[in-house]
Amino acid sequence: MSTVEAPPADRVDSGAPLPRGHGLGPWLVALARRAWRQLTSMRTALVLLFLLAVAAIPGSLLPQRNTKIEDVNQYLRTHGELGRTLDRFYLFDVFSSPWFSAIYLLLFVSLVGCLVPRLRDHVRALLRQPPDGPSRLDRMPAYVGGTGGDPEQFAALLRKRRFRVAVRGTTVSAEKGYLKESGNLLFHFALLAMLIGVAISSWYGWHGSRNIVAGRDGEICNTVPQYDDYGLGARVGPGDLPPFCVRLDRFEATYAPNGQPTAFRAHVHYSQGSSGTESPAEVQVNHPLRISGAGVYLLGHGYAPVIRYTDRFGKSQTSVQPFLNNDENLTGTGAAAFPDANIDPATGKQDPNDQIGFQGVYLPTMSSTDMTRGASLHPEERNPRLLLVAYKGNLGMDAGIPRSVYTLDESRIASGRLAKVAESKALRPGESLTLPDGSKVEFVGTRAFVTVTVRHDPGEMIVLGAAVFLLAGLLLSLWGKRRRIWLRVNGDRVDVGGLPRTDYPGFAAEFDEIVQAARKEGILR
Repeated sequence: MSTVEAPPADRVDSGAPLPRGHGLGPWLVALARRAWRQLTSMRTALVLLFLLAVAAIPGSLLPQRNTKIEDVNQYLRTHGELGRTLDRFYLFDVFSSPWFSAIYLLLFVSLVGCLVPRLRDHVRALLRQPPDGPSRLDRMPAYVGGTGGDPEQFAALLRKRRFRVAVRGTTVSAEKGYLKESGNLLFHFALLAMLIGVAISSWYGWHGSRNIVAGRDGEICNTVPQYDDYGLGARVGPGDLPPFCVRLDRFEATYAPNGQPTAFRAHVHYSQGSSGTESPAEVQVNHPLRISGAGVYLLGHGYAPVIRYTDRFGKSQTSVQPFLNNDENLTGTGAAAFPDANIDPATGKQDPNDQIGFQGVYLPTMSSTDMTRGASLHPEERNPRLLLVAYKGNLGMDAGIPRSVYTLDESRIASGRLAKVAESKALRPGESLTLPDGSKVEFVGTRAFVTVTVRHDPGEMIVLGAAVFLLAGLLLSLWGKRRRIWLRVNGDRVDVGGLPRTDYPGFAAEFDEIVQAARKEGILR
């Protein structure tokens, strides 16, 4: 009768139930080890990377508080209970939500736990000699037998081919292709560094965008209220922005005859801190202005028509408002509002329905033959025209509701609270149009405007460096081929065997080349 000896306690399978009396301690330790092995596996890292990409989708589809708070509030007002439900799950704060941070942290831990042991094993493999060959070299995928054989000469032959070689008596062990694993590790550590850089930028970075009109009043200071669009990192508040101001003096654009742009130059003055000392600078595409740790980037440009309105009491007001581009020839659409028009000088009062607004289209180069064409023929001002539509009524600018400055309130036009009173002809610079109530609108000319974004990205260089190393690691991992070759002298007989450690279709040809070189030098017969 045979008996089965029980395995030692420290070798019990972590997946098997523990016998009674052991308590929860060993069970919890085994569970923790199993969870750690699962978390630090490459499969789990890939799953977490996929989950991170999926988790970022709501941040692209829904407005986010740190970039478009007005859009978030509008969404909540419009969608009611649905909006509140989405808000409870942090879908308007995706990138600072607990669940997104948890996935990010788990991915980080998984990569570290997976890569550190691999790096340790790789360093050990680089420091130790190639392993001794198996006893039966004739069972290797590549094999040649013969006579003769000098281990030292064969080792020298392999060293010329950049193999790592170890000679053990009558046996030669050689290995090559460590760059494959080195590139693989470099790729994954670069991916880890990229995650760190993105996290730093997400926490401590910020950005803001604004249209700036050229002139003395064309200035932007680095404060949240002055930006049309902005985003603050999770660890950045409005008071953390460094103080500086940038003023656009003039903008120069040159074009090819077909309308393709050839150069953009924005001439600016900037000041830092509270000193007020201004310094000149020039900003070009891909050549930003670096100031106080931030970059001022030139994104686009256009024209801001100067519109002067003289109401029926003789009071003149001027609007200089950028018209947003509709095409590559800078056909622009925009609006000009005059909420303080038609105030009776005798009483100092205004009928709220006596306000004036204009919507228009600006064409830098209007066709001379087709006057109905509503698009510019060239981005330069060769035949400029401004088409305006006048509206009269309550503009709704005192309602306290955020509104776009680039268009009149379409809902008021649709409801009749803003009524169309005149459509203009195509006005040249200096021409004017008299409205039915005796007031007059004049197209004075245009001023250039530029669209700039001010961005502080503390993880930018980390991400850039990581991207370079990631590409280098990918190339090395694809180029490197791990393989081993052994030679063993047994009396008069010589055995040479080879083994590719990775998928390497060219190994047989390389092995044959080495054997032929050995025969040519008389090492192998």
